[in-house]
Amino acid sequence: MIRLKNEKQISGIRESCHLLAQMFNHVIPQVQVGMSTKDIDDICYEFVRKHGGIPAWHQEHFPGTACISVNNEVIHGIPSRKRHIHDGDIVSLDVGINLNGYISDSTVSVLVGNVAEEARRLVAVTEECLAAGITACRAGNRISDISHAVYDVATAAGYGVVYEYCGHGVGLSVHEDPSIPNCPSRGPNPRIQAGMVLAIEPMINMGTDEVILADDGWTVLTADGKLSAHAEHTVAVFSDHTEVLTLR
Repeated sequence: MIRLKNEKQISGIRESCHLLAQMFNHVIPQVQVGMSTKDIDDICYEFVRKHGGIPAWHQEHFPGTACISVNNEVIHGIPSRKRHIHDGDIVSLDVGINLNGYISDSTVSVLVGNVAEEARRLVAVTEECLAAGITACRAGNRISDISHAVYDVATAAGYGVVYEYCGHGVGLSVHEDPSIPNCPSRGPNPRIQAGMVLAIEPMINMGTDEVILADDGWTVLTADGKLSAHAEHTVAVFSDHTEVLTLR
């Protein structure tokens, strides 16, 4: 069931999203070569708790504040003291905050140090996919319009689009209806309505669109070992416009 949010609820979700954007502005400049992914997670956790929030993934039983996925890890990378950041890495930070019962969700892929041009292009195109998906997210359109917008940008660049995982409704729970595939699908295709709050999140691979699940039961990797990038914003749909709530 799709939960349309009222003005009060959107206001609360907006506040949570603004806090998440501030967290990213605080954390991103601190992501450096030599840090462990747990070091990064600790910075995220301390910021969220200091500002009155609760890490949203904890209610999903994820062992961290941030999903930190490096290079060929697509999503859900578990923070670890043993995993260190190297020069040239793509580090995707996927974080959600529960602030007074309202949930925000956003992801940024951080380029660390001297990153190869092919990796920079992958991240840039992934951000273009997100922008295209947001542009298509308008009251009166359908969810498939978002999917096609993301897919068309990615495939025109020669990249694989992850189809096993997708965007979703958000705001009162971490994962709500509707699902928002990043590629054309024969699944449910509801019309986009005012009051929807959606997490749009392209996951784009340099090679195949196929993914595998690591032995830890969380981390999703590209099946061919090539690089992946992830970008995400939470947006609120109004009758005459769509607001990007997690804009940094």
